[in-house]
Amino acid sequence: MKVKKEEKDEKGKRKSAHHQEKHEHRHRKKSNSPSEETVKERHSKLNGKHHRSSANHCGSGSLGNVLQESRISSSGKVKADSANSASDADSMDVDTKEGIEKSLMSLDGNNNLAAMTPWHEESGNGEVKKETPEETSKHKRKSKHNNDGHSHKKEKKRDKGDELQTSREKNNRSSKTSKSSTGDKRHKTSAKVKRSENSPMSETAIKEEKDELPNFDLISGCGQVKSDAEMTKEKHSPGKAAEKEPTARTTKEKKRGQEKKRKSNSLEHDEAKKNKVKKEEDEYEDKKEESEKKAKQAEEEADKWKWWEEGKHAENGQKWRSLEHKGPLFPPEYEPLPSSVSFLYNGTPVILRPATEEVATFYAKMLDHEFTTKEVFQNNFFTDWKEVMTETERQLISDLSQCDFSNIHKYFVEKTEEKRNMTKEEKQVLKEEANKLTEEYGYCLLDGHREKIGNFRVEPPGLFRGRGEHPKMGKLKKRVQPEDVIINCSKDVKIPEPPPGHRWKKVQHDNTVTWLASWVENIHGHIKYIMLNPSSKLKGEKDWQKYETARKLKLSVDSIRSEYQSAWTSCEMKQRQYGVALYFIDKLALRAGNEKDDDTADTVGCCSLRVEHINLHRHLDSLDYVVEFDFLGKDSIRYYNKVPVEKQVYKNLKLFMNSKNPDDDLFDRISTTYLNKKLNEAMPGLTAKVFRTFNASTTLQEQLNQLTTDDMTLPEKILAYNRANRAVAILCNHQRAAPKTFEKSMQLLQEKIKKKQEEVEKAKKELKQAKKEHKQLPSEVSKK
Repeated sequence: MKVKKEEKDEKGKRKSAHHQEKHEHRHRKKSNSPSEETVKERHSKLNGKHHRSSANHCGSGSLGNVLQESRISSSGKVKADSANSASDADSMDVDTKEGIEKSLMSLDGNNNLAAMTPWHEESGNGEVKKETPEETSKHKRKSKHNNDGHSHKKEKKRDKGDELQTSREKNNRSSKTSKSSTGDKRHKTSAKVKRSENSPMSETAIKEEKDELPNFDLISGCGQVKSDAEMTKEKHSPGKAAEKEPTARTTKEKKRGQEKKRKSNSLEHDEAKKNKVKKEEDEYEDKKEESEKKAKQAEEEADKWKWWEEGKHAENGQKWRSLEHKGPLFPPEYEPLPSSVSFLYNGTPVILRPATEEVATFYAKMLDHEFTTKEVFQNNFFTDWKEVMTETERQLISDLSQCDFSNIHKYFVEKTEEKRNMTKEEKQVLKEEANKLTEEYGYCLLDGHREKIGNFRVEPPGLFRGRGEHPKMGKLKKRVQPEDVIINCSKDVKIPEPPPGHRWKKVQHDNTVTWLASWVENIHGHIKYIMLNPSSKLKGEKDWQKYETARKLKLSVDSIRSEYQSAWTSCEMKQRQYGVALYFIDKLALRAGNEKDDDTADTVGCCSLRVEHINLHRHLDSLDYVVEFDFLGKDSIRYYNKVPVEKQVYKNLKLFMNSKNPDDDLFDRISTTYLNKKLNEAMPGLTAKVFRTFNASTTLQEQLNQLTTDDMTLPEKILAYNRANRAVAILCNHQRAAPKTFEKSMQLLQEKIKKKQEEVEKAKKELKQAKKEHKQLPSEVSKK
């Protein structure tokens, strides 16, 4: 056991000594080498300690001498300097592994041996003399000077390549003839062990030492070592350098590519993870918002006022007992345009005062609309705009065609785009602000119950558009001020506060009306109202009364129909016109039609039809006695229909059109007032509008009876109801003008239908194939 332990210690010492030898070689290569006498002296001191162990493990004893002589001859041109050499081998404990490991730390940051522990010098009487700090600093500066000069000497060696090669060959020949034991190598190794304990060892130095001693056996301390000439030849060989350079470059590029790929994968992974987390957060927020919405709806449903269960309290026409609200919400004041956005007149920028500029922005926002291409719109706008201008502005701006609103239009288009591109968080902030305003102004207290207001916002100023070819299109809708508004509320509640610096036109307490605030708009001089939501009690009671009257009409409709049919053959022309007009209202659900002013849109109803609005066909599309209607109804919606009528009705229409011009009234003997008076005589509370409600409700009920069954699912019932409602809309001509994007929307719908049809066909094929496979190999999986 003792022998094994000694062998193990010897192996550890040999390994440490070999590493030390590598760093000593590195040191001599980069700095001034010590003289031959110093090297021999070190060898002699270390030989006694390591010669015996080295001789036991190495068969060739010439390795130490070969390396030693090579090093000495290559550094022969360098002057010996005892101050730059390492301290004596006796100052370091190389007998133990700990001493060798400490010695490995003797290199400084530049792999030099100069920066060691304080130098020692023997005096004449044999005593060891320590250097002073000044001498130590001097030696360090000298070592640095030698290192700086090393690069210059290296260049000089390249210039004198022939002389260096000759010297190397001589050294090679002498190394072949020299024989020594492994102890010589151990001497050389021990000579390199001289290091200071505090100097770090460079990894580059270790790598270079390994390159210079590739065949050295770390365990035995023996190996075939190439000569300095061969190593120099290989090192300076163009082929070898060319091989190493691409290899190093390829390795670096490979590492760089791997690192880049690793980073890319990491980024992709992080991005995917972030997207997943964001998606989960969005889904969570959507679910949370939906649940909150449902909870709010459930709460509102629970708190909903079931006023119909309380009975009526309308005494002397009273609509409510108490009414409290915050008043209307006015639009924000105008914000002037930035200085970079200018209005041009005849190509020259013109600075407008804020009121004039505001009206200009109304027109600029509509530049891409067809309204601004109409002459009536342009004339009405320019007339009202000049009324807002100052005298100076009116003298300067005299022709609308010279006005350039393109910069203003572009500015508002960009603002709209910015709003459209807002983040979800920014939109949420705006939504919350709008909700706060709705909570404050969108509800009132009616008889102690919270009721929703229908239109609590005052319409902002702008240009009137109208429907169809309205003669007043383009006129300025002025800004409504609090001084124009009448407030209606209870006496015993807090009166709504007007905006700062303003006051209300009037505050009244009239419980016989259902509106909360009113004002007169400037286009037609009509009164505008703020009313409650259709789901409120006041609106509900009104609708309830309307449908109750329609329910009563069902009991009397047969007698009323018999009456107007008998009027078709009356001797009096007024009675005949009354019977035919009521027939159209009953059969076609036409509106009665009221008299219109000249400055309003040309819309008509049944009683205001003109001769030009109908055409009579004795035979059309295999039908007899066909009447073709073509006119503009409410909101300038076109009514076009071909209807077969009774023979007597057809004859009466020909009689009514006889000797009349196209613009003459068809029913020139009756009016809406006369028609409603006759209906009220037949049944109290009956008007032409009730007939329309009755026919719409009857049609809806008939369609539901045809389209629904008891075993239908909820989606099927919804579909049936929508189809029945559509039939009512056709009867009442409930439609709107086709928007600009109608064709595009229809095209997208057709594409969606086609895609769904392809999916259905694919699913049918898959089902057919699955049935076939199940028939061949039936199993639970194939069955599913």
